[in-house]
Amino acid sequence: MSVCIIVGASHAGAQLAFSLRREGWSGAIVLIGDEPGLPYQRPPLSKAALQAVQPGEPALIYSAGAYEKAAITCLPGTRVIALDRQRKRVLLADGRALQYDKLALCTGASARSLALPGRALAGVHDLRTAADARAIGAAVRPGGRAVILGGGYIGLETAAALRGRGMQVTLLERGERLLERVAAPATAAYFERLHAAHGVAIRKNVQARALLGTAGRVTQLQCSDGQLLAADLVVLGVGVAPNMALAQQAGLATGDGILVDEFARTSDPDIVAAGDCAFHPNALLGFSLRLESVPNAVEQAASAAASVCGLRRAYCAMPWFWSDQYDCRLQIAGLQRGHERVLVQADGPAEALVVWYIKDERILAADCINSPRQFMRAKKLVASRAPVAQLVAGAAAAA
Repeated sequence: MSVCIIVGASHAGAQLAFSLRREGWSGAIVLIGDEPGLPYQRPPLSKAALQAVQPGEPALIYSAGAYEKAAITCLPGTRVIALDRQRKRVLLADGRALQYDKLALCTGASARSLALPGRALAGVHDLRTAADARAIGAAVRPGGRAVILGGGYIGLETAAALRGRGMQVTLLERGERLLERVAAPATAAYFERLHAAHGVAIRKNVQARALLGTAGRVTQLQCSDGQLLAADLVVLGVGVAPNMALAQQAGLATGDGILVDEFARTSDPDIVAAGDCAFHPNALLGFSLRLESVPNAVEQAASAAASVCGLRRAYCAMPWFWSDQYDCRLQIAGLQRGHERVLVQADGPAEALVVWYIKDERILAADCINSPRQFMRAKKLVASRAPVAQLVAGAAAAA
């Protein structure tokens, strides 16, 4: 019987396992993950999981019964330490070696580490796993003082969740504004106003220099300008890096992730990769990239499963994302990379806004704030690269 091993119990890993069955794979499927338990939903970790006073178990992507019914063997709490491509084996930390015919790498990404003095103090947390979210949630105290490093979406979502539970929150951003790499100034300004209105203290052009503590627990954060901030809890939200050490050790081609083609195939014909770890070409966008999103994981996993089954189904989807902060929902269609200008439109109520990104007088992407109707429209306009003339007249030009 042929065996397909999936390394990484991520959203992509779980999706790939079930997609294999849908594509007709009749052999064994083994899904290996280093975290305890079955694959779970990660987007709620910076939202609902932190907001809950008594957090429950993370929401599973598929139930235990679904894996059993699909004859998918799950090995949670199992760490893969090496790949042996010549013998087609996966080497495990417990000494076992598992044979495969086809291999899928869905290893995801990990929180970027900061080499800060005091990083090992209790009360200092990354936010990437369910265990991270539980640890942060357990440390929340109304009136307590939280410092968040990073003004991206994870940092902002975490600030909203902690503020909602009554903590005093200070957010530090090393750049000149929030969301500097991923959004226009108009979008950034909207969320800065939103967080300020909820009492978050935002400091820009500031970095953390050191974490200070007493009896092994963090009590202060020293800023690059010398200021000391009181801190009972510090959350590091400075981005993620793809998990590609196994691929590199095995000699697969890598860059900003594991290099794959439009069919999710790596440089080894018997190995595919999908999800946050995969650097892939996108014909719709016209360049290669690595995406950290659930829609990407789901759709790319489907292409990878098809390739494992000897089919050719190219992955070429329009990226889309979302972020929930307080009672505000941001929905993003497309990628704003390379835009030449933006158009800003109010959409009815004062709290609703759409920021359109334009390139070559065509619609490249859109940030839709509290505007689900415009988001549905934006997905169609972005996918078709519609001319900017299709936008309603009267949009205010912005720098």
